[in-house]
Amino acid sequence: MMPTAKAHADLLAVLHRYFEGLYHADSRLLADVFHPEARYVNMTPGDHMNYALDDYFDIVDRRVSPSSQGEIRNAAILSLEFGEAHMAFVKARMTMMGRDYLDFLTLTFDDKGWRIMAKIFTYKMQKKAG
Repeated sequence: MMPTAKAHADLLAVLHRYFEGLYHADSRLLADVFHPEARYVNMTPGDHMNYALDDYFDIVDRRVSPSSQGEIRNAAILSLEFGEAHMAFVKARMTMMGRDYLDFLTLTFDDKGWRIMAKIFTYKMQKKAG
């Protein structure tokens, strides 16, 4: 399906807020981009998690934000694919808190707009210089 220019722009705006919410460890901002029934799934070996949204937001609220630590925001959308008018898939990367994250985000569109229904991710520890 070829998305409309508006659908594409709206989805990019959601992803921008998603990256901002992570960078600032702001669960209120993230609540705007996640569907209330969303799942948070970590597939990193030895650190598996499968949480409902409230549990995920508890984790976010306990974090020291990358922005407060002076980290440079390093996030990128690697691919974006629409499926019909109500689904999208995004592959994204973000480096923060000493980790390189790879996110697979499934988004749905309803009367509230585009929202993340599932975040499935993995990470690797950053290599230290020297």
